[in-house]
Formats: sequence, C-alpha cells, structure tokens
Amino acid sequence: MTVILLLFSIPQTGCGKKNLPVSAESFCFDTICSVTVYDIEDGGYEEAEKVTDEFFSLCNKYEALLSGTKEGADIYNINHAHGKSVVCDDITIDVIKRGMEYSRIFEGDFDITIGGVTKLWDFKSDRPHIPSDEDIAEALKHTGCDNIILSGNTLSMKDPLCEIDIGAIAKGYIADRAAEFLEERGVKSAVISLGGNIVCIGEKKEGRKTKEFKIGIETPYSDMRKISGVIGMSDETAVTSGVYERFFEAEGRKYHHIIDPGTGYPVQTDLLSVTVVADKGKSADCDALATICILKGRDEGKRLLQEREGFEGLFIDIQSDRYATEGFDYEKR
Repeated sequence: MTVILLLFSIPQTGCGKKNLPVSAESFCFDTICSVTVYDIEDGGYEEAEKVTDEFFSLCNKYEALLSGTKEGADIYNINHAHGKSVVCDDITIDVIKRGMEYSRIFEGDFDITIGGVTKLWDFKSDRPHIPSDEDIAEALKHTGCDNIILSGNTLSMKDPLCEIDIGAIAKGYIADRAAEFLEERGVKSAVISLGGNIVCIGEKKEGRKTKEFKIGIETPYSDMRKISGVIGMSDETAVTSGVYERFFEAEGRKYHHIIDPGTGYPVQTDLLSVTVVADKGKSADCDALATICILKGRDEGKRLLQEREGFEGLFIDIQSDRYATEGFDYEKR
C-alpha cells in the first residue's frame, strides 16, 4: 500500500519538561510504521512514551505471526507444510477467515490463496523478473479458498501446493487491532500509520482546542513530493492502494504488484490509486476494498464502493483525473 502523508508537525522540546505529543517510528511489515500520541488519559509524556514502545512490540508480535517470509511465522509455516496441518494463533485464523469471506463475496477478485503466484513475481527482490507463462499457469492451478480446511485453530490445505498471501488485508487488520490497544491503554488522540494504512483516534489536540487531523493523499509517481488532496479525519481510517508504489520495468513495460487472481499477471486497470475511508475499526475492510477497486477499475470500483454503506473513496485514473464517491469530502490540491 502506498504512503499517505501525515500533515502535522511535532513540536520540539527543549531541556525542560517534555510535553505531548510523543512520536515514534520503526520498520515493520516491509515499510516504515509510525505512531503519534497527542493525548492520553491519566498520564503524560512518560506514559505516552511507554505506550508507543508497547505499540511496536505489538506490531512485532503480529509480524512474527503473519509474515510469509519470516521462518516460524504461522503463514510461513502454512506455506511450507505442503498441505499438512498447522496449529495457528487465534489472530492468524481470524485474518484468514476475513480474507476467505472477501473472496466469497467478490467471487475470486480477492483471493488470499495466490501466494504461489505472487512468489513468482517477487517484487521485493533486487532483481525482479517476469515469470514464464508456463510457471504462472501452473501456479494458478493451485489457488482457491476451497483448498483451505479449518478445524478450530488447525489449518491444512487440500492442495499441498496452495499457498497463502494475506498482504492485501493484513496491515489493515493490524491497524484495527493496534488502535484498539492504544484506546485500551487510555489514548484519546493519536495517529497510526502502517505504510499507508492510517487510523486517527479522536481529534488532534492543540492546547485547549481540538480539530480534525489533516491527511494528505499522495500524487501517484511523485515520490511523496506532491499530494492530490487533503482529507479531515476524526475517529476514522483511510487506506490507499496504488499500482505505483512497488513495480519494476522490463521489456519497455511497467509491472506492478497488484496481481489479478484470474490471470496471475499485474492487473490491467485504468486506475493509478484508490483511497478508501471509513469509521475507525474498519481498516481491514478498507484495505481489501481498495485493492478490489483497483482490480475492478474506475467505474465498476466506484459503483461497488457507493453500494457499501459507510465507505467513501477517491479514485485517480491513468490520466491523473480524480473521481470521488458522493460522500468523499476532500480539499483538492
């Protein structure tokens, strides 16, 4: 997921008493993640600093469970079990069930079992390359959520070559759980950014006043130097999916990381990015819907989003034109 710029500044503190906000960042989930706490119940700077440390410990816990590349993670274990049973954490099972539900609703446009296909493309490699048609066709034979067999916390695969990739939903799910954690710890105002998955808790506190957080939507291919618009957020989440954040060029063409589950190739779409906004607690839904809208294209994706109550979106097409759903309120830049 592409980065959404956070449009706020962190005051610098001198040698005296340290004041809120507290901001911290770390590298998790193959991206830069950050959290800023503006207000916390029954505490000040020290308590907020402690909570931010615990926030990243929680993120590391989730990564240790849900990574497909870290040895010992549940997803890694599933993909290397060759169909055999794997006992998983409750969190892993919950994420997989959410992914299976979206696959059922959208009839394969969203598919968490394309791990064997996405592995062929390997966009994280220093030397990514175009897989052969034969390899892609073979990998596609081993997809489909009907391969997943769940019994309590035990998961097995009917097809031993079927692999899971939860990249289109995992960060949204983690963002939801992380926001819940902060609120349980008394945080009343904060911003979470997990590489483009944004959650705003409460409103931004400035002295005795509060106001909406201002979040900027990156202009595609601008390397975060330009924004296409600004949205105000309070107790809301926003997720952007874009074809420009991770790609490589070969044989005169760009190949991006959003794979069409039907073809096994980067989806042919008329969109550069989709930003989906909803109430706090729905970041996982926004994550999945943003990807699905890219797959479906501008017109069908916009119709899909407008039919889902509580979700709004901004679409930027390949001509850099912007199209928003009726309830998407933003300031154009």
